[in-house]
Amino acid sequence: MGTLTDKGIKSIKPGLKPQKLFDGGGLYLYVTTKGQKYWRYNYRYQKKQKTLSLGVYPAVTLKEARLKHQDAKKNLAEGEDPGFKKKIDKAMKTELADNSFEAVAWLWFGKQKKWSANYRIKQKTRLTKDILPYLGDRSIDRITAKEILIVCRRVEARGAIETAHRIKRICSQVFQYALGLDLVDSDPGRDLRNVLTPIETKHMAALTVPKEVGGLMRAIHGFTGTAVVRAALIFSAYTFPRPTEIRHAEWSEIDLNEKLWRLPPEKMKERRRHLVPLSRQAIETLQEIHPLTGDGQYIFPGMRGKGSVISENTVNAALRRLGFSQTEHTHHGFRATASTLLHEQGWDSEVVEMQLSHVDGNDSRRSYNHAKYLSQRTKMMQGWADYLDGLKVGGEIINFKKKA
Repeated sequence: MGTLTDKGIKSIKPGLKPQKLFDGGGLYLYVTTKGQKYWRYNYRYQKKQKTLSLGVYPAVTLKEARLKHQDAKKNLAEGEDPGFKKKIDKAMKTELADNSFEAVAWLWFGKQKKWSANYRIKQKTRLTKDILPYLGDRSIDRITAKEILIVCRRVEARGAIETAHRIKRICSQVFQYALGLDLVDSDPGRDLRNVLTPIETKHMAALTVPKEVGGLMRAIHGFTGTAVVRAALIFSAYTFPRPTEIRHAEWSEIDLNEKLWRLPPEKMKERRRHLVPLSRQAIETLQEIHPLTGDGQYIFPGMRGKGSVISENTVNAALRRLGFSQTEHTHHGFRATASTLLHEQGWDSEVVEMQLSHVDGNDSRRSYNHAKYLSQRTKMMQGWADYLDGLKVGGEIINFKKKA
């Protein structure tokens, strides 16, 4: 409960200077020298101080202002800028006032309900930084393929080849949305196929020689940095998910009775539910970190508090600190390490690929069951953890599949 009351607000008289009457948590009532009263919320987003307008009193009551404040705080906890979300919501509730590229782009953006918070931030940045400054005020039906190409070339010029392709794809998606609104006749981006500089295939550095993997395991178990980062390193080795899945892992997704980590579709690259069987060692890692982070949302919270997640570079920086260069091993490299050695150990390729959450691109085989091969995967994950522990102590390098 905040500090303001309806009775107190009604009794406020305008002063010689504007007044700020705080209710708590950044919510306050701004009273002008003429007596107007505005609800506002001060917050920080991506290290910047921002203010969100929540309405005018008494049209927006104290109770309503507090509800809006809670919604905004929830958006912030989920990684979204409350002010930006308000802008998108407003665009979705009003009819398209013009057919500028920017207006259509924000309508398209607002329709994307399945994106993760992190992905929304990246797409918003690409729009506001690389596209809208050049195409935003242009009528969408007058934009040409050459104009889109110029936008993409600007991105290429700074060496961001992959981002340039993403920019082209965003433009095409906006045009495809505009097609559905009958604002354009075609997507000019389709004429840019094979025009941009090709993306060089990147192979994430990973250790795949058993002896070297043993050294890696000894190093991460001996990590002397924070307990959270040490746990993230060890848990990554035993479970080998994608880095973003580790960063956003939540305690509510862990089922210790079933020994499973249940990842929801919105957190997966393919937007499909995924199960990670937890080995004895993975569970022990969680139990070790639980006293520190178990009362929060995230298993591996960031330095800003339990409502944040570790940064994209945290685990890679820890690996560098341990002496592994970016050409030797990366956070993503735990997946390649597991894939290589699991295949070499003779595990069924479909079982391995299923655990890596790789989806067959053949449409005739797209029927997906997140629990497929679960018994084999459970056996494999325990064997994998035992194998890593064997390498860690420098023991005999056995074929754990045959032993299991």
